[in-house]
Amino acid sequence: MHDYSSNPAPSEKIDALTQILCGLRLDGVDYERCQLTGDWSFFYPAQEDAYFHFIAGKKCWFSKAEGEWSELAAGDAVLLPRGSAHILASSPELTPLPFRQRERRSCPAAINGVSSSKFETSDVSRFFCGSMRFNLDSLHPLMDMMPNAMRATDLMTSEPVIPHLMEAMISECTLSRVGASGMLARLADVMAAQIIRAWIEKSSEDSDGWIAAVRDPHVGKVLAAIHADPGHDWNVVKLAGLMGASRSSFAQKFTAIVGKTPARYITEVRMHQARAWITRDGMRITEVAYQLGYDSEAAFSRAFKRVIGMAPSKMRSSGNA
Repeated sequence: MHDYSSNPAPSEKIDALTQILCGLRLDGVDYERCQLTGDWSFFYPAQEDAYFHFIAGKKCWFSKAEGEWSELAAGDAVLLPRGSAHILASSPELTPLPFRQRERRSCPAAINGVSSSKFETSDVSRFFCGSMRFNLDSLHPLMDMMPNAMRATDLMTSEPVIPHLMEAMISECTLSRVGASGMLARLADVMAAQIIRAWIEKSSEDSDGWIAAVRDPHVGKVLAAIHADPGHDWNVVKLAGLMGASRSSFAQKFTAIVGKTPARYITEVRMHQARAWITRDGMRITEVAYQLGYDSEAAFSRAFKRVIGMAPSKMRSSGNA
């Protein structure tokens, strides 16, 4: 989602959060291009993948599971990074029906259409809905910190590129041009990435927890190194050297800021990566153990079960994510 330029700055000038974000990817899985008239209300059940909605026509209403309603105008977008249950409706008073689910397809994203039989241009609800997949495991600290729903207009009012992006998406939704759905899919990916970046930048202004830890000039270097190469043979001596501190002062500061010991944090990062490799990429458990620096599959499996809560072989066979 975020990459360095073709002429990157020296590594010491690139902050740790940017380094970690360079590995974040968000890809469309499937999309629905909808044009509806009259009264309508759709319920979207919880799912593993993220939800994305872009409004291009009449205003509509959005509600999270908690029941609070927000009005969405043309050009607004909502990203639900953890696939939380929610409702889209032409009016909050309507009883929602389950939104039609189609069979998921592999990339490139499948793009389907939902239309009412007849509609007038001046009285049509147009929205572009999608399911998106992060390359990060859902237990990654960045994923864990994201709110259930992120709204574009709440985060990006000062972003100079956003009005142009919104105008392009509205145009593609409104005009039945050749290749419109494909263009919308690519624009949706960019819009979702912009929403996440805006949320991170806004959170960084007054944050604590993991983002504050990554922003720390000393601890951040260590976290970036761990995330860049979780399979490396990390130990307290090597990590303290990255910080330029003694073993004791490093361990004390790391635990105070991150809230976990270095050993615990490294293990969790490895197991989050392992879960993604096993469930998303279908990698063999022996290969995962080797890539993450474990001497045996048994040692890896014990660590995996301790962090994730089930054996890696059971997760593979059950299809859990």
